[in-house]
Amino acid sequence: MKLNARCWKRQRAVLVIATSLLSGCATGGSDVGGLGPCPPVVEYSREFQARTAEELRLLPKESAIADMLADYAVMRDQARVCKRPDSR
Repeated sequence: MKLNARCWKRQRAVLVIATSLLSGCATGGSDVGGLGPCPPVVEYSREFQARTAEELRLLPKESAIADMLADYAVMRDQARVCKRPDSR
């Protein structure tokens, strides 16, 4: 029985150490509903947006890049909502 008790103490100690190390990796605050801090939203000039729109127009209709840009637009909208003080 003594060997079994020692084994359990070791396992418990390892579990406690691992839990404390892993909980130290959390970077977001716990008061924001688990979402963490809002990502920054880069602002682009009108000229840059016009150039981007023209380049996008030149891509093939079924371009994967166009699909990715649509996803990026959704993420930018979500980041803007996240930054609003009344959204929390």
